[in-house]
Amino acid sequence: MTIYELRVYTTVPGRMPALLARFENHTLKLFEKHGIEQVGFWTTLVGPNCGNELTYLLKWDSLADREKKFNAFSLDPAWLEAKGESERDGAINERVASSFLTPTQFSRLQ
Repeated sequence: MTIYELRVYTTVPGRMPALLARFENHTLKLFEKHGIEQVGFWTTLVGPNCGNELTYLLKWDSLADREKKFNAFSLDPAWLEAKGESERDGAINERVASSFLTPTQFSRLQ
């Protein structure tokens, strides 16, 4: 059964450029290396966290698939180095929220 993970990052004010650069220059390559499939990424145009919020959706075959791949990503020395380097000037995220979703019968995404 396919599941989707909705992840919402609220950045420390002024740190969105650092988060976007980290995704563009490091995280996405490591996602690919570990078989993590992204559906899309969005920034908030209008809303309470406008300018400080990144939302993205990942696709998984199962919760076990997510655990295996995300754990491997989280422990990858290249990720730990990129994370440490990007946070040298301070934390990037104030908050990270994650929800796991299953599609309805009428969803275009299955």
